[in-house]
Amino acid sequence: MEFSVGDRVIMKKQHPCGSREWEILRTGADIRIRCLGCGHQIMLPRSKFTSLVRKVEAKNPDVI
Repeated sequence: MEFSVGDRVIMKKQHPCGSREWEILRTGADIRIRCLGCGHQIMLPRSKFTSLVRKVEAKNPDVI
């Protein structure tokens, strides 16, 4: 699975705020994501991130 900055992803587990939707802010060996429910940001190793993603929902048209 390939990811890029601006992608919106649906995670398998729900964040404590109730949202499953996250936006990718940075890619590389680690991936930084932001919760679209509360704005909380976390950084995960790529291997853990790929195992937690259910699907890539859509690309964000605002990010170039």
